[in-house]
Amino acid sequence: MKKYILLVITAFLWSCESQNFNNNNPYIPNYSFSTELNLELPSYSALNFVSNAKYLSGFGARGIIVFNAGNNNFKAYDAACPNQALSSCSTMAINGINVVCACDNNSYNLFSGQSTGQYYPMKQYRVEIFGTIIRVYN
Repeated sequence: MKKYILLVITAFLWSCESQNFNNNNPYIPNYSFSTELNLELPSYSALNFVSNAKYLSGFGARGIIVFNAGNNNFKAYDAACPNQALSSCSTMAINGINVVCACDNNSYNLFSGQSTGQYYPMKQYRVEIFGTIIRVYN
């Protein structure tokens, strides 16, 4: 009986989290996409280690950045500067556990997506993990 109650509570909390997901940003349009990354492939193997990030072009507004935040927790963000209109300089570059916007040199933390003093955080996308497969989608 206890297992059943725990399962119901877990399902309820998990469903509430997805309903509250908000990645709206007036500077970055919403693009629908879905991609899978196989961590067993050499091109994604760096994501097996905590604090590593990988840039993938062709998704979202300016590509996506996938980040291993530890404890089987992966984050995925749009690579577009969240506080700049889309332009030739608005693709952010990975710098360790941060990304930097070339337009204004603001740095955003990949663990939280936040930057000190900025109004909008990085545009975050949904992530699902199935063994060694990571699915990123919007």
